[in-house]
Amino acid sequence: MEKRLNYAPCGFLSINHEGIITEINQTFLQWMGYKQADLINKHIEILMSTPNKLIFHSYFYPSINLNNHIDELFISLKHHDGLSIPFLLNAKLFTENKLEYIDCILVKMKKRIDYELELRSTKKQMEAAYTEKKQALAKLEQIHLEIEQKQAELLSMNATLIELSETDKLTGLKNRRYFQEKLEEQLSNNEKSASPFSLFILDIDHFKKVNDTFGHQVGDEVLAQLAQLLKNQARSLDIVARYGGEEFVVILPETDQNEAKAIAEQLRQAVEQAKWQTGRITVSVGIATAIKTDNETTILQRADKALYASKENGRNHVTHSIDLTSI
Repeated sequence: MEKRLNYAPCGFLSINHEGIITEINQTFLQWMGYKQADLINKHIEILMSTPNKLIFHSYFYPSINLNNHIDELFISLKHHDGLSIPFLLNAKLFTENKLEYIDCILVKMKKRIDYELELRSTKKQMEAAYTEKKQALAKLEQIHLEIEQKQAELLSMNATLIELSETDKLTGLKNRRYFQEKLEEQLSNNEKSASPFSLFILDIDHFKKVNDTFGHQVGDEVLAQLAQLLKNQARSLDIVARYGGEEFVVILPETDQNEAKAIAEQLRQAVEQAKWQTGRITVSVGIATAIKTDNETTILQRADKALYASKENGRNHVTHSIDLTSI
């Protein structure tokens, strides 16, 4: 590694497609309290908590495979002493000698930390002001103003970070992580309520051919257009998310199997009749309606089997899991 990169004012590490760290610069090692031997040839997930591993699997890997780069992913990594250090991560896919690597640049979220330190400092000043009777009134008024300002700044920053962690950057839809949280909520409610809910998985037919024929940029535009169509077709209570690649998922609260089939069929027709820059685009849909014994895995498995049946039946087709003889 070149000396300038090794001591650059940002962290740098490179991983292969299996997530194994192949290079790492001294700046990152000094920030995090590690030595080269601690991390080289180790999996990057040793630096991550369970929630951050989920972010990596649901957003980082799908995005790097689809777009060849990642911009401004908020993630926390574990310091050698166990502390969680927040970073903004940018990454890009790099090919050398027919081997693919993912180069990552990490920048400390110092500004946010500074805001939190300033807020704690301000609160200490407020406590001191209460003990100083002669100056308490004037000082408290100023401190309250500062606290309100800092709290507003932190709330705004946190809201932005939460939105980024829940949103698929390419399509603007909710991401897989958000979908899984909402699916767990629906299943929990399903145990207490007689009201049904359904979900379907939607997959673009022959999407690889779109990318191979027109290029990945046009493929991205097709994904974005389909996402907008899904938003327009969805009801206000529906939850629409990108599941990964060319797959999308929709949770349909208060919807039984017949209603779900009608909604999915209406969507399938809307996609088929829409104007696409690549020519005709169609989708295949697999539906499942929740039962009392369902968990997150079983309902998705039934919807996925129904999707596979739609593909087997010639694509551009809607199948409910209840219609499968094997279910």
